[in-house]
Amino acid sequence: MNIQDYSKQAMSTDVFERTDSISDPGMLEKVFGLVGEAGEVAEKFKKLLRDKGGEATDEDKKEIAKELGDILWYVNSVANYLDYDLEQIATMNLEKVLSRQQRGMTTGSGDNR
Repeated sequence: MNIQDYSKQAMSTDVFERTDSISDPGMLEKVFGLVGEAGEVAEKFKKLLRDKGGEATDEDKKEIAKELGDILWYVNSVANYLDYDLEQIATMNLEKVLSRQQRGMTTGSGDNR
């Protein structure tokens, strides 16, 4: 499956009517969902550290991968609500991180380093 096919099919499962408002309930639901799913990934890692000494089984990895899929769904949805697609988001991100690498700025903080 290519990313554009994923994006289109994933958006067909959105229960909200898309609008152009940042404060639209559909947009806010996507942003809160993204944060929640990221928290679930962090929680799974916390439990691996606490309960398993940091050792992940194949099943643990699969469960984390499922949560990453949920994050992808929300990233795709937020991007769509902002009139971007995943290919554009991926391209913009790759340009940013490669530029940082070329300039020796892969560490530190700040969005525009």
